[in-house]
Amino acid sequence: MTPSIGQIHHVGIIVTDLGAAVEKYRALGFVVGETERLESQNVDAVPIHAGETWIELIAPLDSDSSLGRFLVSRGEGLHHVAYLVDDIDETLAQLAADGVELIDKQPRVGLHNWRVAFVHPRSCAGVLTELVERRSTMEGNDR
Repeated sequence: MTPSIGQIHHVGIIVTDLGAAVEKYRALGFVVGETERLESQNVDAVPIHAGETWIELIAPLDSDSSLGRFLVSRGEGLHHVAYLVDDIDETLAQLAADGVELIDKQPRVGLHNWRVAFVHPRSCAGVLTELVERRSTMEGNDR
């Protein structure tokens, strides 16, 4: 059985200077949300509404975190692509059964209290892929 993965939910872009990046996106005419800190990942992130989807600017708080090391080794730019799924537990179980390499075997709480999980880049042509459970984006949160 093939898991049901839906539309792109957001694209994560890693940046060195969150304030400068926010101003660049504002200058392009985007509506920029509030900065949110995710202590478990040691990052600050800002959601940007982009039509039917979102852009998520991500700035590591230090170079020792996994995202900090990513930024040091690869520089600013695309970090991940996130897709909506209806049932993240079911999707993860099906992907694991199909031999897809998962970073998260169980969902975790991500930014904005979304239920998320990551698929290893080796399983997605080198792109870190995030799964976001649809209902977690609707529970009092419009992102």
